[in-house]
Amino acid sequence: MQNELDMKKARTPKLRKPNAEDGAAIWQLIRDCKPLDENSLYANLIQADHFRDTCVVAEMDGDIVGWISGHMIPAQDAFFVWQVAVSTKARGLGLGKTMLMELVNRDETEDAKTLKTTITRDNDASWGLFRSFANHVGGDLSDAPHFTKDAHFDGAHDTEHMVTITLPETAPLKRAA
Repeated sequence: MQNELDMKKARTPKLRKPNAEDGAAIWQLIRDCKPLDENSLYANLIQADHFRDTCVVAEMDGDIVGWISGHMIPAQDAFFVWQVAVSTKARGLGLGKTMLMELVNRDETEDAKTLKTTITRDNDASWGLFRSFANHVGGDLSDAPHFTKDAHFDGAHDTEHMVTITLPETAPLKRAA
């Protein structure tokens, strides 16, 4: 029994705010998580440094195995999730949802009434994660085309649908963690 607990604990990633020194490891994680859109190393460095309060990394065995970048949308009561990456080493642990819960429970996102993200129609993993998260917190999920293939991507990228999840206004988020 103790051995089982020790094994589970060893497989439980530690969540924390990123720092600038994490930039290269985050960039490599995203590159390893095809078909995620790759940003520049510098973009990930800026996210880990300037937006650390609304981003999270997950570490396991000294490696960064999870990452979510996000920010509060200016002049809105909405938290926007830009990118979610989970290493193959940490898949199947519910890490994506755990990281989302960590972020929506932070003081820096307490004014958020909705969580927003964009997802292409064919990204089944992201749809599954955000539907599961909405169910978990008791929020409603809606979506609509936002950045369209022709108008915004010059035909080079599929349409991104803006997904909006209502967040409970009271303590259920903390209890649902």
